[in-house]
Amino acid sequence: MSRKAREPIVIPSGVEVKINDNQIFVKGQKGSLSKNLVKEVVVSIKDNQIIVDAAAFVVDRPGRLQGLYWALIYNMVQGVSSGFEKKLEMIGVGYRAAVQGRILDLSIGVSHPTKMTIPETLDVLIEKNTFITVKGIDKQLVGEFAATIRAKRPPEPYKGKGIRYVDEYVRRKDGKTGKTSKK
Repeated sequence: MSRKAREPIVIPSGVEVKINDNQIFVKGQKGSLSKNLVKEVVVSIKDNQIIVDAAAFVVDRPGRLQGLYWALIYNMVQGVSSGFEKKLEMIGVGYRAAVQGRILDLSIGVSHPTKMTIPETLDVLIEKNTFITVKGIDKQLVGEFAATIRAKRPPEPYKGKGIRYVDEYVRRKDGKTGKTSKK
């Protein structure tokens, strides 16, 4: 059982939570999210707190999904109240990004244009042509889209060129030393 799942999730002001049968709906100032619940987890609301418990009928490994659903619901509440963001930076000569409507256009040193469709629930901001910020209320979708952008040109270890997260450390390697072997 998860230790975090033993704690209740406090519902911040301005956030509404509703539970219907096997679905949870969370609505806040940034938007609304819903998630299907499994029968192994019991979710209830008491005193402006969400409590996630294991179902009583589960005998084999009770609470195995309790921590997962606690984290999913916690991320839903945080997403609709404050939102999530991932920041990426492009390092390389001539690398730049631009947003044209719902299309992200990346110039990353390849012969063909790299254009990506931005999902409807996300916002992408470009600063100084090389800093990309992905914002949204769904943590999984924000992380997935940021990872897709990074995968177009991951940072390489010799010169450090590529697309990386702002707080990511790329371990640098030495190039060839040029030493010749003695005969």
